[in-house]
Amino acid sequence: MRTSLVTLSKFISFVLRHQPESVGLTPDAGGWVAIDDLIAAAQQQGVPLDRAVLDAIVAQNDKQRFAVSDDGLRIRANQGHSFPVDLDLAPLTPPEFLYHGTATRFLESIREQGLRPGSRQQVHLSSNEITATAVGQRHGKPVVLTVLAGHMFQDGFLFYRSANGVWLTDAVPAAYLRFPA
Repeated sequence: MRTSLVTLSKFISFVLRHQPESVGLTPDAGGWVAIDDLIAAAQQQGVPLDRAVLDAIVAQNDKQRFAVSDDGLRIRANQGHSFPVDLDLAPLTPPEFLYHGTATRFLESIREQGLRPGSRQQVHLSSNEITATAVGQRHGKPVVLTVLAGHMFQDGFLFYRSANGVWLTDAVPAAYLRFPA
C-alpha cells in the first residue's frame, strides 16, 4: 500500500479497534459501524477518506484487518479490539502447535504469567513461525514462542479463528508455552 493508504489504514484501525467514540461513532455489539458514518466522521476530522479510498484500503491491506458486511454498508476490524466485541466466531479445534511472536524484553513476564490479552480482548496467535516472527519484530528483538494448542484444547481451552486467519484464545498459561533455548 502507498504511504497515504497506510496512514489512512492506521487511522481506520485505531477508530474501529480502539476508540470509535473519538470520532463520534458507536459500533454495534459485533463491532460494525456504517461505512457512510465512518467516512463522514473521518472527513470531519480532516482525514481525506471516501468510499473509493476505503475500498482500496480494505482490498490492499495485506493483513486483512477489516471486513465489509455482505450488503457493503458496514465495516469492522477483524480482531484486536480493546473494547468488548462479539465477533460471532465458533470455537474450532486448533492445530497441535500455534505460535506467538513477542519481543525478548517481555519473556520474563510471560514465563511468570503466560500470555494475556493485555489491552485486547484475546491473545493473538499465528499458525506459522514466519508470521509470528514478523509480529514479534514490531515490538523489538523478536522471539517466537510455541503454544501447545492441542494440549490446551484437550484441557478445555477454547480457540477461535478470525476472518483473516488469526487464532484467538482468552489466555495461554505458561505451562502450555515452549520457549526457545
